[in-house]
Amino acid sequence: MKRYLSLSLLTALLFAAGCAQLKDVGKVPAMAPIQGTNEHYAMTTTPLPQTVERKSPSDPASLWDSGRQSLLGDRRAVQRGDILTVVIEIDDKAEISNSTARNRNGTEKAGLPNLLGIPQRIDAKLPEGATMAEAFGSNSSSTFAGDGSVRRKEKLTLKVAATVVDVLQNGVLSIQGSQEVRVNFEIRELLISGYVRPEDISRQNQITYEKIASARISYGGRGQISSAQQPRLGQQVADILLPF
Repeated sequence: MKRYLSLSLLTALLFAAGCAQLKDVGKVPAMAPIQGTNEHYAMTTTPLPQTVERKSPSDPASLWDSGRQSLLGDRRAVQRGDILTVVIEIDDKAEISNSTARNRNGTEKAGLPNLLGIPQRIDAKLPEGATMAEAFGSNSSSTFAGDGSVRRKEKLTLKVAATVVDVLQNGVLSIQGSQEVRVNFEIRELLISGYVRPEDISRQNQITYEKIASARISYGGRGQISSAQQPRLGQQVADILLPF
């Protein structure tokens, strides 16, 4: 009875999962909403007040203004809600090859041909063909060979706008960014998060990915093409449950 109950429950779960996918037939994949994300919260909340930069009182007639909104001001991201550009240029290549071989042979023999005539007396009582002249003998041989190789090549060039979601006590900026592009029935999604130092941000308000600590970069997609590249739910369950 328990077996049939478990089978019915599994069938119901698979049917429910299939129905969840059937509702998306003929529809483009929905994009993730912006509201409620950390980026949206950082932009809608009021940042900490900053001291207003003013012109030098010694030269009131000067056109120079060192504020962020001036023509030559520093507009790099420094506070929560600011936006900066993350440049991702990954061109990695790794190749590893290992080969191992081992061979060993051994032979051992032991006997009692003459020991005060005792072997001859024992031979008389042993079955025909048995003798104590060579009481023990063994041969051993072992061979091992192993070969392995790893080849990997990755190339990715992307740019994404990220938002400063928090300023830590040591001045390090916590950033998060997301980008979604929908082409026909396929969505390409890029996610980036990590920690950056303000001094690593260039004058163009850009930072490269290798200067981001604890960087988490995700580039993938969802839609008809991505779904076709995945095995069916039944096959995934069978791969987990079947022992062979």
